[in-house]
Amino acid sequence: MPDMSASVSLAVTHLVPLAGEVDKNKVTPGVLGFIVFAVLALAVWGLMKSMNKHLQKVDFKEAPDGVAEAKPDSPAKRG
Repeated sequence: MPDMSASVSLAVTHLVPLAGEVDKNKVTPGVLGFIVFAVLALAVWGLMKSMNKHLQKVDFKEAPDGVAEAKPDSPAKRG
């Protein structure tokens, strides 16, 4: 997998001069703002996909109440 930081820094160095050409009285995110937003959206999507994969591995079945109280090594009883 190629180094993402090198390609991102290359894109930023080409886009930063474009930010100096806009009118200083306007506040616009421009292309650089869109790229940053898109990268953040992809990162959140990847994290959610990974979290979903890990949560599917978890067993959510609870033990009956009597079984949980009978265990002497439970963290709740150690105090």
